[in-house]
Amino acid sequence: MNDQDGSARPRVGVVGLGAMGLGMARSLRAAGYDVGVHDLRPDVAAGFARDGGTVFPSPGDLAAEVDVLVSVVVNAEQVESVLFGADGAAGRLRPGAVFVMCSTVDPGWSEALEGRLAERGVRYLDAPISGGAARAATGELTMMTSGAAEAYAVADPVLEAMSSTVYRLGDRAGLGSKVKVVNQLLAGVHIAAAAEAMALGLKAGVPAEALYEVITHSAGNSWMFENRMAHVLAGDYTPLSAVDIFVKDLGIVLDSARPERFPLPLAATAHQMFLQASASGLGGEDDSAVIKIFPGIDLPEPTEA
Repeated sequence: MNDQDGSARPRVGVVGLGAMGLGMARSLRAAGYDVGVHDLRPDVAAGFARDGGTVFPSPGDLAAEVDVLVSVVVNAEQVESVLFGADGAAGRLRPGAVFVMCSTVDPGWSEALEGRLAERGVRYLDAPISGGAARAATGELTMMTSGAAEAYAVADPVLEAMSSTVYRLGDRAGLGSKVKVVNQLLAGVHIAAAAEAMALGLKAGVPAEALYEVITHSAGNSWMFENRMAHVLAGDYTPLSAVDIFVKDLGIVLDSARPERFPLPLAATAHQMFLQASASGLGGEDDSAVIKIFPGIDLPEPTEA
């Protein structure tokens, strides 16, 4: 991996080429970075590399070659594997390199990870993301970040290439994840409420298209209603963000509030709805499939391609 223009820009790698990670890697490539990548699916990594970039066989091999390693995996367990698993990145990142963690995780775990990496001389940015696959692909994500100034000094140009807005929320890890927890509370509740509202309208005999048209031009609209109920109208439950993601994320929301004895009644109800959908075999479908838990409604059929 060589910097093609000879400037001092950091060398960058991305681990995890899912819906978000692949778009982020492409945004970095569009910004002129020679991007190293690793994914457990060799065909996905090879597909990215065909248009430029370098595939590495393990997180450790990639880590040894970069200044900034961006992790875009599902959860804390997978981050642990990336860093401390077989041929993990933690032992091969050079002192002063920055690990950017973009998953939704427990804020306390993220705070502890900063200390674990510091013992190895590695800097850390707690950097959860929001915006979806489409904005990831165009470099327009929102990043909720926190960490030491020294980490930002190295990683700032990488963050800017992947996002339209980088919020710097504090000088220590955990604050980014705390804000993401609040965001995910709202996102999960809004999706659940949107599904409930659409289901009620369908049960009452309102045509789905008419209901969608009216609500998206009325005060009851939300970004999640407009976005997710479009999936329902199309009968397309291809997982851009799966039901099981919100089983996980709302679980983190509830876990984070429990030590404070802080009540979250709406989050708890939404979590139960996603759990019910997952238990019904819908965990791998788009999170809008939570509407399928409601009985006696006729959902739109898939539209013709």
